[in-house]
Amino acid sequence: MDEGVDPEDENVNYVLAQESPELLHILRGQSPTVIMKLCQMMPSDACWNGNLASSSPSTAAVTEHIEAMLEYFRGANNADCRNFLQTLCLLCEDIPMHLESRLMSVAGYEKSVCEHFTSSVTDGKSSSLPSDQLIKRPRIDYWMQFIGEVMHLLHRRWERLSEHLMRQVQLENVWVGLRTANRGRDRPDQTPGSANKGGKTPESDGDYGSMDSRVTLETFLQGFTGKVTVLLGPAGSGKTLLMSCLGQQWAHGLGPIPSSYLFVLLEFRQLNVLSRPLSLSELLFQHYVPINESDHKKEAIVDYLLSNPEQSCWVLDGYDEFHSKLAKQEVQREQLNPEKPLPVADLISGLLNRQLLPGCTVMVTCRLRDVLDLEGISDKVGQLLGWDCYEIKEYVDNFFGDKGHSAKRALGVQAAELLLSSRHLLAMSSLPALCNICCIYLEHLLLESTVPRRTQIPEERGRETRRKAGRKEIKGGGRGEEGSRGGSFVQREDQGGGSEDMMTTNCRNQLPLTQAQIPSTLTQVYLSVLDSFLSRDPDTRGSNDELNTMKLPHSILSQHRSELCELSQLSWNGLEDSKILFMEEDISQEVLEFSIRTGLFSQVELRLEDGMLVNSYCFTHLTLQEFLAALRIMTSDDVSDTQLKKRFSLRTRWTTKADQRTVFTDSLYLFVCGLASPHCTAALVQLGGTGGQNWVQKRQSLVLKLLKNLCHSNTLTGPKILELCHCVQESQDHQLAQQVVGARPTLELRNIQLLPNDIQALAFVVNSVRDSGIGLDFGACTMESECLDVLPRCQYIHYLGFRRRMYGDKFAEKLSSILPKFTTLKKLEFCGASLTATGAASLASALPSCPDITEINLSDNELKDDGIKHIADIFTKLPRLALVKLGRNHSSLKAVDYLIGKMSSFLNIQQVHADGLKELTVTFSQNSDLISHKTKSEPTICLLNQKWSKPNMQKLSESLACCPALSVLDISGGRLDVETLRTLTRFLPKFNVTQKIVANDSCLTVEGLPILTALLSACPAVVELHIRLQSPVQVSIVFSGGREATNEVSKLLCLSCCGLLPTHLARVWRSLGSSPDLTLLDLSSNCLGNRGLRILLDFLPRLRSIQEINASNNGTGVERVGMLAVALCSHNNLTDIHISDGDEEQVILKFCPDKRDGKQQKKMFRVNNSSLPPSDMTTLCRRLVQCRSHLELDLSHSSLSDKAIENLLKVLPKMTSLQRLNVSHSIASTTGALMLVRCLTVSQRVTSVELRPQTASFIQFDSVKAEQASCRLTHCSLKGDNLQRLLEILQQGPQLSVLDLSSNQLGDEGVKHVVDCLQGLKITSYVNLSNNGLTQQGVMDVANTLCTCNNVTAVEVSLGAEERCLVWFTQYDGCVKTLSVRDSSLERAHLVRLAEIVSISPGPTKLEFKNNLLQSDWIEDFVTLLNRSQRGFSISIEERWIRSEEAVTLLCRCLDVSSNIHTIRVHHTTLHLSLMKSTELASHSDNSADLTPLMVTEKISLMDCAVDGYYLASMKSIISRCPLLTELDFSHNNLGIEGAEFICSVLPSLPNLTSLSIGSKEASVTVVEKLSEALLQAAAIQCLNLSGHVISDTGAQILSRMLPRLRSLNLSHCEWSASAGLQLIKALRECVSLEGLCLDCWQLNEESRTCLAQALRKINSIRRLKLNKIATEIGPSQANGVLDLLAAMEGLTQTQEIELEGWRMADRGIEELARVLPVWTELRKISLSKNLISDQSGDMLLEALHSCTHLEELHLPSNSLGDLTAARMAVVLPSLTHITVLDISENRIRYEGSVSLSKAIMCMKNLTKIYLTSVGTPELCPVAASLAHCPLLQDVGLGWNNCGDNVAVELVRVMPLCQRLTRIDLESNAVSVSGAEALARALESCPALQLIRLWRNKVSPSEARRLSLRERRLNFSST
Repeated sequence: MDEGVDPEDENVNYVLAQESPELLHILRGQSPTVIMKLCQMMPSDACWNGNLASSSPSTAAVTEHIEAMLEYFRGANNADCRNFLQTLCLLCEDIPMHLESRLMSVAGYEKSVCEHFTSSVTDGKSSSLPSDQLIKRPRIDYWMQFIGEVMHLLHRRWERLSEHLMRQVQLENVWVGLRTANRGRDRPDQTPGSANKGGKTPESDGDYGSMDSRVTLETFLQGFTGKVTVLLGPAGSGKTLLMSCLGQQWAHGLGPIPSSYLFVLLEFRQLNVLSRPLSLSELLFQHYVPINESDHKKEAIVDYLLSNPEQSCWVLDGYDEFHSKLAKQEVQREQLNPEKPLPVADLISGLLNRQLLPGCTVMVTCRLRDVLDLEGISDKVGQLLGWDCYEIKEYVDNFFGDKGHSAKRALGVQAAELLLSSRHLLAMSSLPALCNICCIYLEHLLLESTVPRRTQIPEERGRETRRKAGRKEIKGGGRGEEGSRGGSFVQREDQGGGSEDMMTTNCRNQLPLTQAQIPSTLTQVYLSVLDSFLSRDPDTRGSNDELNTMKLPHSILSQHRSELCELSQLSWNGLEDSKILFMEEDISQEVLEFSIRTGLFSQVELRLEDGMLVNSYCFTHLTLQEFLAALRIMTSDDVSDTQLKKRFSLRTRWTTKADQRTVFTDSLYLFVCGLASPHCTAALVQLGGTGGQNWVQKRQSLVLKLLKNLCHSNTLTGPKILELCHCVQESQDHQLAQQVVGARPTLELRNIQLLPNDIQALAFVVNSVRDSGIGLDFGACTMESECLDVLPRCQYIHYLGFRRRMYGDKFAEKLSSILPKFTTLKKLEFCGASLTATGAASLASALPSCPDITEINLSDNELKDDGIKHIADIFTKLPRLALVKLGRNHSSLKAVDYLIGKMSSFLNIQQVHADGLKELTVTFSQNSDLISHKTKSEPTICLLNQKWSKPNMQKLSESLACCPALSVLDISGGRLDVETLRTLTRFLPKFNVTQKIVANDSCLTVEGLPILTALLSACPAVVELHIRLQSPVQVSIVFSGGREATNEVSKLLCLSCCGLLPTHLARVWRSLGSSPDLTLLDLSSNCLGNRGLRILLDFLPRLRSIQEINASNNGTGVERVGMLAVALCSHNNLTDIHISDGDEEQVILKFCPDKRDGKQQKKMFRVNNSSLPPSDMTTLCRRLVQCRSHLELDLSHSSLSDKAIENLLKVLPKMTSLQRLNVSHSIASTTGALMLVRCLTVSQRVTSVELRPQTASFIQFDSVKAEQASCRLTHCSLKGDNLQRLLEILQQGPQLSVLDLSSNQLGDEGVKHVVDCLQGLKITSYVNLSNNGLTQQGVMDVANTLCTCNNVTAVEVSLGAEERCLVWFTQYDGCVKTLSVRDSSLERAHLVRLAEIVSISPGPTKLEFKNNLLQSDWIEDFVTLLNRSQRGFSISIEERWIRSEEAVTLLCRCLDVSSNIHTIRVHHTTLHLSLMKSTELASHSDNSADLTPLMVTEKISLMDCAVDGYYLASMKSIISRCPLLTELDFSHNNLGIEGAEFICSVLPSLPNLTSLSIGSKEASVTVVEKLSEALLQAAAIQCLNLSGHVISDTGAQILSRMLPRLRSLNLSHCEWSASAGLQLIKALRECVSLEGLCLDCWQLNEESRTCLAQALRKINSIRRLKLNKIATEIGPSQANGVLDLLAAMEGLTQTQEIELEGWRMADRGIEELARVLPVWTELRKISLSKNLISDQSGDMLLEALHSCTHLEELHLPSNSLGDLTAARMAVVLPSLTHITVLDISENRIRYEGSVSLSKAIMCMKNLTKIYLTSVGTPELCPVAASLAHCPLLQDVGLGWNNCGDNVAVELVRVMPLCQRLTRIDLESNAVSVSGAEALARALESCPALQLIRLWRNKVSPSEARRLSLRERRLNFSST
């Protein structure tokens, strides 16, 4: 708009003509309807009547008629022209504001317009405008008036803010860093780098976007209209001031916002006071610019705003201060109603989310951490950059230059140098507000420090100066203005100047005193700043002439203690309530005035909700409020420890969605840590309350404790670790610094901006590590060059890592200048950056200055070939180098070739690894390996996925030929055509490769095979060649150094999956030469067929060294069987042929050297998983007849028809070399199985037939005629004719040792048929008829064999879960016959039948019944029937109910019904009876005239069967009829007083009673005392067992009188007083006839031990001596007591058993025992468990046992025996031929000892039990194997040894040889499912074996259940 022309004077036609070009452009964008309405305003003769209304008029036509219309109205009269312009403005859209205003002004407001649109038009249709469009002109006027009001408001605001600015603010001098707006919902990857760095996963949602570049604020704001723009900046960076400046520029028609737009500047802190909902109108006219206008006018303004939202700019300042959180709309919502009152937060959210005033311009300022709330909303994000050194210096100069006189300007120069030399002041001054505070502090410091050296300034003048300075700086920072930016801003590219060290030197030269006065921590700086502000008060009392600022200003703080107390309380309350603006009522008037005078407070105008303006106040900067709050925490007890802990947390520089929004800067905890320093204690005491110094120090200790906990945390991310470093630096606690780095070998700082003060904090912490060293990983961190200047202050650095694309050559050049200062550096990473060859050259020049460098990572840069060469050239200068990574640097094979060339000059290169363009790594060997004499392996070269051609292969080969020895050359992934391959093989003999060359995935073809196979003959060093041409292609050339050292020269050729045809095979033979030394040839998975197989077999004579040929999967047919059978017979060295047609065809030939020593060569021909027709079977067998070596024919897993089996049997007699026929899983029918059984009659060489359909089946042959054979035919259906045929075959066959017909569904009938034929079957060992569905009737039939078969010695039957039926045979007459029936649910009739059977059975009979559900009366009847037979029987009946009273009753009833019972005993739940023969009864006949018959019973026992004493009364009459009773045993029951009375009552009637046993499990007091007198009277008693009882002094006195007559005494586990025990021991000295003595667990003192030794010396008749665990009370100090006891035993020459367990005898005791042992020539058992027998002592003990030739049991568990003792056993034990039990568990025997033991065991033919539990070695195979020489073995314990399957396999071999074996303990070993399966299979041929324990082995629970169901004798449970 032309400002110089009055609109009223403008001619309407002239304006239309002037604006026609722009109007033409606007009208071309309108709809056809609008253009038609405008055209209709022309008269009918001039109106365009063309086809405008058509569906698609052409653009040219529309433009033509618009131009005609404009031309018409340019020449029309004024009235028509005005009407046209008015209508155009009302109808058209998108008219610029300035143009619309001019058109409406010149057109005026005419009523005719309304009339025009209410009348009919030419076409007869009505056309009218909405009424709200008819007021556009007045609405625009109101709009412009309101804009004027806003301009006036912003003018006034700027005048207030700029009153005290140092210089004018210029947007073109303010720098902004552009950030990528993150519109996604997920956080981008922040930290590039490998995952193996071990860094913690950040807990944040990440830094919002990234810094891309920097521009001026003026440039940043260009083009931001219509968008949402976010400007970020920390507190005090000047955001509020800049927004006000932007508004001031708009008000002057300057800046990016047109002056015709509405500029709305809203401060969030002002919006916080608006609590009630507001409409858009109320927000504008009540809160923003209150105006006293009519509602009509306001409505017009709002209406215009809503119609033209794009003409408004909304600046929302300080979102970080907003109490609410803006809501983001995930999906587009409907528009908000601007007339509806809404909460302020909803209004602002509506603006941002385009739900309100869509298209308007929005500018938001906030801090970085709040930007996530605007994620997905903002279109543009920028961050205000801090001031650099030049801007800071300029501000300082302006600050001091504004003071007026030259003295102050001189101070300005000193202040600038001092500020730039202090890291804390320099860091603070990057923010304008804090720079202002620093200047105030420096002014105070310099003025006070120069007072003695200058003319004194008058006090009044000084006060006035301070007042002026205070007034100037009241509005200099904080949220009031955030500092003043002024002056010219220097471009960052021009920054530089001297380094910090130079600045420090200059300052030190000029101000030597003042430099040392700057505090060392930020907290102390703020404490001094506080002093500076306090000193600005004109009323401050006292003199500071002698102030030493190195000490904290205690006097000033104390002087203003009350004011500071109130201010700190206000600050703390503000922090608690998130409040930074304070009203006058929040603080006392006096303190308020004081705060304003000193500059601590800034005044802020605040518009209340009712529109009233009031004054509010805030601290000059937020950090001041936080510092004062920290003072409150550290000085006042009204802040609890809990509140402190709640506030004490580390902030992260990553912005997180989960962060709690706060207006503060999170500096509180930093100040708290600083105040915890001892340097601040005195100042805190000055400000403290009544608590004094102790309270302050307690609070300081709490802070340090909280810091210590954070130091030990292992969950801190990089930003938090950095903040922790700042905290520790503030505390100045070096111990805390050590704890920070103690558990962190590397400090990982990821994706954060680093400043020099951050590096200073790191240096404080890092330098505490000392020689331990530490690493720094700067992953994706923003770091300026100033940081690198400070970085060398970090000492003891062993690792430096830099990852960021912004790091380029300049950064590398700067880094190179400081690298020499890191003398301990070992690892440098500069990856993921933009380093080129130039930067690499810089680094290469600096790295040799780091002599300890071991690893360099320069991957993912732009080095290219030249850069890599720069790095390679320094390899020789870095002697400790171990690894260099150079991948992803756009290099070529030239760089790789250069590195390979370096291998000849630098022998430390261990590997060069290149993978295409991705990886390039060089590994080095260490010189320390050579020093330590380690074998240095040859280097390797891996060149993967390269693009090979003949030239570059030739170049590479030439380089490789010059290389020293290589171990591996890997060229996988590259295409090798024939020419390239020839080039490689031509040079290959020149290569010095020791292991192999790999060329996998190399696209090799079959035409190239001969080129490679020729290497086996052409290159002697090549020993193996592995080639596979099908995907994945594999090629490996192995050299002699690549295999284990061997004396044999062997070569291997593998050509599997190569698609070879017979013609190709011929070419391969030619390439191999005349006589290749091949040992293994693999031709599997090719296309050879029968023809190729024939060629192969013809070539066999030339393969003199061959060991194995694999020709599987070659499509061979059935003819191969005959061809291979002929080959097996004709080639002596061919020993094994394996043919299989399973999932994959297999043809494998194995060879062994032709033996010339005359020994038979064993051969095997296997045809598995095949179908052999009868004709092929005949052919095969006839061909194999020619075999003269021992032969095994394996036809397992094949389909054998009956005819094929018949043909096999026809040829079988002629196959004299056949040793084994394997038909496992090949027998499909019972008929086939029976046909194979016929081999027993066909061939006399058969030794064993084991046939199980569809499972393991074998036929074994001997070389000569077999004396007897075994036959096992199981799991068949042997019924009717099949069973009859089998029995006929067996009757015709040889003598059988074993006949196993188990699991054949025989039933009772079949079993009876078998047992009826037993007499004619010539069986020597046993018949197994288990699992054949027997019933009780079948049991009777089997039991009857005891009568019908003379050679049957035992019958075992069980019908339980594990059905067993075994008939045992013997070849000797007169043996005891045994019948064992278990779990068979017998009835009375069955017992009667069994009684009949055994009554007529010849010879003595032993009967065993267990868990058969027998009743008491049935047992009585059974005993009665047996009694009638007048024969001798041994009967054992076990039932669960035989306990307690029932046991007593049963015993009495049995005695009552049978007069010939010799012995009756109940033990636990088992009744044992011994019935005498009639001949024995005659000698016991009763001659008395008593009518009551007497019994011949001699022994009655009720042991451990829960009998109470009062149950025994019923036995009195029975016992009275047993005058011959010699033994009575009631041990381990509950006798009590009733039992004792019973025994006393029957003792007089038992004149022959010689043995009485009443041992007790629980201590009983009354029994012995009650019995003592009766025992004294029973003169016949010679054996007495009182174990477990309590013997009183009286009882001991009486017993002492009877002891001399005893022959056996058991007083183990008895309790008595010391005097009673001593009395009994003394009585032992009189027991000269004592043969058995048991004193287990006696507690001996010195006196009683001496008496016992004396007694042992006098009792020479002892044969059994048990003194277990009596030495435990002796103790180590009385070891001589053990020696005394052992010495006392020297005279016990008749001793047969001795037990000395738990004596803890060491070497001296064993030496004494070894001295005594030779005289015990009758010794049969010795037990020395739980002693301290060493390996050397054990050797001595075994040597002493050499003379004990009758020894039967040797127990030595729980000692320290080892291999030496085991070796002695190998010498001694073979001479002790009577040994039956050997127990050496829990000792320390190793493999050598195991071998020695095995030698001893092989000679122990009478061994029945051996226990080797936990002997310390899993290598027990020799022991297991030696058990085969122990035919009487019954029990084996090998548990807890970690034995594996190898031991289980050895036991499987042994089990069939030990027919009496009943138990094997293998618990807690390492037996797998495989071993358990083998044991289960072996159990099938071991019927006597009852249990194998396998608990705690490597068998899963599911497998254990499966195996247990299959074989119940496998026990996997713990019980």
